[in-house]
Amino acid sequence: MINMANRLPLTDKDGEVRELTKEDFKHFRPASEVLPQLFSKEVADEMLAKKPGRKLGSGVKESQTVRFDRDVLAAFKATGKGWQTRMNEALRAYLKEHPMTHA
Repeated sequence: MINMANRLPLTDKDGEVRELTKEDFKHFRPASEVLPQLFSKEVADEMLAKKPGRKLGSGVKESQTVRFDRDVLAAFKATGKGWQTRMNEALRAYLKEHPMTHA
């Protein structure tokens, strides 16, 4: 079982995590060792099971920071999951109708 005797709490009187020391780190254990002691084996196994990540993208999209008017974002977000894809499709449709020329 986990022995917490004679160790400082990890939080201060305000509930904030205090600065951890080298001594603190010596006592840390991997979740695979600790979780089965805290939960049933089945629950621990479920918590430790690898979950699928998000689907790999096409590799052609690029992350950018763009600012939109609140009402425009709200309208797309109101359409539910997939709103970013729909926003991209709307911009693509606009470009088909309004070809851009480079200056």
